[in-house]
Amino acid sequence: MKVAIVDCGIGNIQSVKRMFEAIGSEASVVSNPEDAESCSRLVLPGVGAFDAGMSALHESGWYQLLNYLAFERKVPLLGICLGMQLLCRRSDEGVLPGLGWIDADVLEFKRDVVDIKIPHMGWNLVRSTQENELLPSGLDAQRFYHVHKYHAVCDSNESILAVSHYGYDFPTIIRRDNIYGVQFHPEKSHKFGMNLLKRFLQIKC
Repeated sequence: MKVAIVDCGIGNIQSVKRMFEAIGSEASVVSNPEDAESCSRLVLPGVGAFDAGMSALHESGWYQLLNYLAFERKVPLLGICLGMQLLCRRSDEGVLPGLGWIDADVLEFKRDVVDIKIPHMGWNLVRSTQENELLPSGLDAQRFYHVHKYHAVCDSNESILAVSHYGYDFPTIIRRDNIYGVQFHPEKSHKFGMNLLKRFLQIKC
């Protein structure tokens, strides 16, 4: 199993790599897109601003290869935090278009509707909304670590695999075919994150 972790300067790279190593999988941090062409799993981590993330994907040459791997080779791909948001069409945080792979927009938390502190930061329960490979329904409560000001709003519930609650429910795992996104940080979520990444590795291509 060859796991490639995209490094274009926007991700919490080493923490993600260490978590894969903790579950017994070899993962390579890849800064040259050509080195990821033969990968069997692809991870797009990210922290920071939406426009900076999209600019980094274009400037580093990853944009074209990501599209090829996701849609031509159908490689299972996991976007983490900002990496998940980049899978969407756009974000309130910036003006650049996202990858547009998932029919969703990234919106700021509605602090005018509910009294919540922004950013949403800390451990939170995650609940499956439909059967899925990453977080099967029927399991005991799963807790994951979140740090974010924005969240996805999907056009269809079919794209939403799980939700979390912060003032109101919001999508925290989304999917389109072989493309998955998680708003939380599995690499900071201890046994729950380890189990989720194990399940990601077990997805059938």
